[in-house]
Amino acid sequence: MNKTELVAAVAEKAELTKGDAKKAVDAVIEAITETLVNGDSVSLVGFGTFEVSKREAREGLNPLTKEKITIPAAKLPKFKAGKGLKEVVNK
Repeated sequence: MNKTELVAAVAEKAELTKGDAKKAVDAVIEAITETLVNGDSVSLVGFGTFEVSKREAREGLNPLTKEKITIPAAKLPKFKAGKGLKEVVNK
């Protein structure tokens, strides 16, 4: 499912116009993104948790030249599925 299909599904389930559903989906994505950028997590009980994890800098190897390179530290967005979502998916 892509974003357009998600908007259509939200519009149908919430009995909204596609325009209103698009605004709602965009607002949810924006709110989650802003929260993660600020270093906080978003917990949706029964669905899951969005959070930021930190990966330390490390040494790697350039596969073409076999030269050692430094891979910089990074922040990675992660999603951990909640119990309710896991149960529904595994039925």
